[in-house]
Amino acid sequence: MKQQRQYPKIMISRKAERSVKDGHPWIYGEEILKTEGELQNGGLVDVFAGNAFMGTGFYNSVSKITVRLISRNANDVFDARFWRRRVEYAVRYRKTVIPGADFACCRLIHGEADHMPGLTVDRYGSLLSVQITCLGMELVKDTVYRALWDVLTEMDETITGIYERNDIALRTREGLPEYKGWYLFDGIPRPESAVTEICENGIKYLVDVENGQKTGFFLDQKYNRAAVARIAKGKRVLDCFTHTGSFGLNAALGGAEHVTCVDISQSAIDMAKANAVRNGLDGKMDFVCEDVFDLLTKLAEQKCHDYDYIILDPPAFTKSRKTVQSAARGYKEINLKAMKLLPRGGYLATCSCSHFMTDDLFRKTLASAAKDASVSLRQIEARQQAPDHPILWNVPETDYLKFYIFQVV
Repeated sequence: MKQQRQYPKIMISRKAERSVKDGHPWIYGEEILKTEGELQNGGLVDVFAGNAFMGTGFYNSVSKITVRLISRNANDVFDARFWRRRVEYAVRYRKTVIPGADFACCRLIHGEADHMPGLTVDRYGSLLSVQITCLGMELVKDTVYRALWDVLTEMDETITGIYERNDIALRTREGLPEYKGWYLFDGIPRPESAVTEICENGIKYLVDVENGQKTGFFLDQKYNRAAVARIAKGKRVLDCFTHTGSFGLNAALGGAEHVTCVDISQSAIDMAKANAVRNGLDGKMDFVCEDVFDLLTKLAEQKCHDYDYIILDPPAFTKSRKTVQSAARGYKEINLKAMKLLPRGGYLATCSCSHFMTDDLFRKTLASAAKDASVSLRQIEARQQAPDHPILWNVPETDYLKFYIFQVV
């Protein structure tokens, strides 16, 4: 190290050392052997394994993840220029991998995958919707937001507001309060409305960054929805767990003969209907408010074969390793029922959005469902999240979305 270190020090266990050397940025409380200096929650600490410098990160004794590394370079200075470089790197990456009009509606910062732990920034046209789940990042947000504003403005991108969606329970694990609202500082206005229109794959949606799911919309399935549309022409489609109707709308725009959208939430169904009307697709779509498990069971009992294309986009059935096997049973059940409903030669699009449900386990679950349904799966596509939600191979938590399209034969 060339410069005098100014931060408190923590010494970590061999287990943590191996993890950090493998490239993972998290250090858990039980992996800290010793500390030196005055530690402050949200402040920076230097991490050592023996005498070897491992990196610098945000410290928080309240969190199970006690240190989140932000740099492994001993010469980094964590000033406004540092965060400007991080933001610019992330934004220019999106400009490369999400080109053209798609750049107006994408994820600009994806937490650890962009070396900015706990920070999510989604762009919906001229609005930025932000969520923070790391105390250290909360303390530097003024600098980060200003960098975002400046970088996008210099790229001639129009941004009219930043909305903070910090109303999630995960913040309490960091000792952070829950809240939501417009972020205001000099030069950044407060828009009149938190609702904006976006266009994705040629389909228009109203996005409510104040009250919508997550930060307002699910951007990670952008290109998976386009893949579904490519083979939808002439098909009778059943879109399960439709939420805003996005997969069903893409199928309808792709030329489906008819699309039925199903969700247990009446508000979701109302939103999907409104989106269909907005895009002039309501004439070839209908909407059912019902539990998907119950509906698939009922259709199977009726020996219904009205659909030759079924889409399964369920919420995460597990958010911990403890419930993975239970989740696997849920995934198997809905996929088994769908496979039984489809005629030979029908099509199935299916996914899991939980990183705890690994790709290997999901594939085994689908194979087991196919065996029990006495069908074979002809794989058309195997996909993941869109590249604006990048996957770091050394951080498994960034690899969460599994998406498959099959012909059932």
